[in-house]
Amino acid sequence: MSFDDKILEDLPETLPMLPVRDIVVFPYMILPLYVGRESSIRAVEESLAKNRLIFLSSQKEVNEENPTEDTIYKTGTIAMIMRMRKLPDGRVKVLIQGISKGVIKSFAKSTPHFEVKAEKISEPASAGTPVEFEAMIRNAKEQLEKIIALGRMLSPDILLVLDDVSDPGRLADLIASNLGLKVSDAQKVLETNHPKQRLALVNEILANELEVLQMQARIRNTAKDEMSKSQREYFLREQMRAIKNELGENDSKSDEMDELREKLMNAGMPEEVQKEAIKQLGRLERMHPDASEASMLRTYLDLMVDLPWNISTTDVLDLKAAQEILDADHHDLTKAKERILEFLAVRKLKENDLKGPILCFVGPPGVGKTSLGKSIARAMGRKYFRIALGGVKDEAEIRGHRRTYVGAMPGKVISSLKQVGTNNPVIVLDEIDKLGSDFRGDPSAAMLEVLDPEQNSTFRDNYLNVDFDLSNVLFIATANVLSDIPPALRDRMEVIQISGYTENDKLIISRKHLISRQIEQNGITDKNIEFQDEGLRYVISHYTREAGLRNLEREIGSICRKIARKVVVDDKTPKTIVNADIVPELLGPPMFLRDEKLKENQVGITTGLAWTQAGGEILYVEALKMKGKGGLHLTGQLGDVMKESAKAALSYARAHSDELGIEESWFEENEIHVHLPAGAIPKDGPSAGTTIATSLISLMTDTPVRMDIAMTGEISLAGRVLPVGGIKEKVLAALNHGVTNVILPMANQKDIQDIPDEFRQKMKFMFVENLDEVLALAFDKKGKRGTKGAKGGKKDKSPRAAGSHDTAA
Repeated sequence: MSFDDKILEDLPETLPMLPVRDIVVFPYMILPLYVGRESSIRAVEESLAKNRLIFLSSQKEVNEENPTEDTIYKTGTIAMIMRMRKLPDGRVKVLIQGISKGVIKSFAKSTPHFEVKAEKISEPASAGTPVEFEAMIRNAKEQLEKIIALGRMLSPDILLVLDDVSDPGRLADLIASNLGLKVSDAQKVLETNHPKQRLALVNEILANELEVLQMQARIRNTAKDEMSKSQREYFLREQMRAIKNELGENDSKSDEMDELREKLMNAGMPEEVQKEAIKQLGRLERMHPDASEASMLRTYLDLMVDLPWNISTTDVLDLKAAQEILDADHHDLTKAKERILEFLAVRKLKENDLKGPILCFVGPPGVGKTSLGKSIARAMGRKYFRIALGGVKDEAEIRGHRRTYVGAMPGKVISSLKQVGTNNPVIVLDEIDKLGSDFRGDPSAAMLEVLDPEQNSTFRDNYLNVDFDLSNVLFIATANVLSDIPPALRDRMEVIQISGYTENDKLIISRKHLISRQIEQNGITDKNIEFQDEGLRYVISHYTREAGLRNLEREIGSICRKIARKVVVDDKTPKTIVNADIVPELLGPPMFLRDEKLKENQVGITTGLAWTQAGGEILYVEALKMKGKGGLHLTGQLGDVMKESAKAALSYARAHSDELGIEESWFEENEIHVHLPAGAIPKDGPSAGTTIATSLISLMTDTPVRMDIAMTGEISLAGRVLPVGGIKEKVLAALNHGVTNVILPMANQKDIQDIPDEFRQKMKFMFVENLDEVLALAFDKKGKRGTKGAKGGKKDKSPRAAGSHDTAA
């Protein structure tokens, strides 16, 4: 006796019953079931608590949530729960195995779960000859193989399993359980008790399924025939169109093509370009209107018509009017304005064959580089277009896509010319230093042809695939950092440096542009607010730290908004005078505090000058000695160049210790610590060389440094003072801090011409060539606290104070 038979022999009087939907469970089936209904979960738990036996019966209605005795089939399967697992969503997953068919005799209870009195259905002996059974079995297997061959998705192992089954009843159950039948059809197979009749029923179901699949195959073949027929019709239509053309029968398409041909002929294209356009038009005429390439060709030819091949604006050559427009729109920026006026002057003298200059404005953010391009276009009477290059990584953005690609389009340069409608606009290439590159190419390499005056007369966009003359375009590139532009590209442009605005410049620009703009934007008038110079200077120095004007305009706008709120709350609010006292009430505590000027001469502390993106700054260098075994410590977040300047200064002091009056033992007995305050701000560059050297030698000779002198300059090991940059910004920073005496390298004497006269007159400049001259000017000899004197007859290297070295402008 098998294990299943033993279980069925000891079948209890009642079994928990689990209604299943959308499936019929056959004997010997092993399958997982997901149980979600509360009553069904209780039935599973009841079965597990006893002997794991459970009666499975299918619902008549799949969507019924709470089946009753009348909506459950009476014939089902006695099964055993092999495994149970609770799921996180509250459901239960059980693995069951069908054991035998059974029938419900009566329902013992229906709450909290179904419990039934059931008995096993014994299968009668097979009536029929072995040959008859073998024929039926073979027929079923063959039909199942055909069904699988026609694409029905069944378990790949079913044919192998069927080969080992010889019992007709089990074979019928196995096939029925794998076919995915409707519940009603599968239930009919389950309720058929006789093996021969059951296998015959399954053979009938297989025959019906095979017929359906064959019909689907015929439908698919018919659809293919229909596609072939449509293609045949297309060729016939093409032949009909050719016949019409031969007969001279014009239709609407011919009229459209004639109109397009006329536009191409009148577009003013060069001969080679016109030849290519007419060739593409011929291709379009020969195509069917519904062809995919026809719409692409039509778009291409429309672009060819729209491009300004010979359309240009006339330059305004009135230099005086152009000067007035540039001055009205922008304060200062003298070099950029002069270059444009020079171009207009040459354009006036030489009307033909003058190629547009390729300019590159380099400067910090917010100084007006982009808006200057717009003003230049207005001054010259040209159209203006801006191309944003920041973050562009695809070469096709510049040079266009080839027309073979889906969604192809021309590059930004050709698209901009189509949009402005002239071939000599002012095109601003904004943020050219932010160009990127990736696997799609390097846009900066594509820009080489655009920005080369010798090549851009034959610029070839991939989409156009013909030459277009860009030599009449005035290209103006803008950048923040010149070093980020590739050298080959940088070499093709005329670089014009635009420095940051001084405090006085910002005051003037605020008066001319920013205040009026913000007053208008915030809905108030001059009757509600008045800015005093004192208040503006306070906003500039304590609430902004930038080379440009963006943050300053935001702060002015913030003040205007607060006044606008007061006016709305009380329309009788008196006029607000914005001075230094009221600014903190409107904007809150100052965001930036300036370093105070030194109040007395001190040993080891020197006032230096530094250049930043936001303009000039004073920079204090502090030197301190400690008992030790020698050594130099540098702090203040210094860069490599500045550290090397400090080492060079120390080497100079040690090499010239006799001349400077320093004991040789001083270097072995003391350690030196050099610090530059504002330690959170990175600092680098060679221009602090003289300042560091002065602080070190002041410390070693115990000589105070004059507090009323600031300095800048690079030093060499030989003690020569070398030129540095940013002179204008540095000098104005010294003036803003009340320091009017500035030591500069002799080679920077030419740079003081960039400083406005009104500031130059307040300053005294001292130009030096070597470090001895710096020390002679910077040291307070009266405050010297007694050190070893210089040995021997030291040559006097002090600067010629009233001669050619000092300039008090």
